[in-house]
Amino acid sequence: KPETAAVLKRTVEALMERGAVVRNLENLGERSLPYKISKHKERHRRGGYFLIDLEGPPSIVSTMMDHLGRDIDVIRRAFIKHPVSKTEECSGIIPVNSEDKLIAKKK
Repeated sequence: KPETAAVLKRTVEALMERGAVVRNLENLGERSLPYKISKHKERHRRGGYFLIDLEGPPSIVSTMMDHLGRDIDVIRRAFIKHPVSKTEECSGIIPVNSEDKLIAKKK
């Protein structure tokens, strides 16, 4: 829908203006809401679900929550902190002494 594309474009642009890097945008489809939600003088029973994977400073969360709260096309909004996985540095291939291997097998 053009309205959905417009709200996603506004949201992604607002995130990028605040210093976020958008990694992925995933459409989870339209489905029934878990309960009726009244927002902007309307009652909603169905809604489109989207996930935006982003990297950015924690300071943008409060401003984005305020920004999305004022957007009439957004029914609910949430930010979930994604844990950063630690990456181990590769130490490379450790050379094996073949003589030690042969001696160990003979015993």
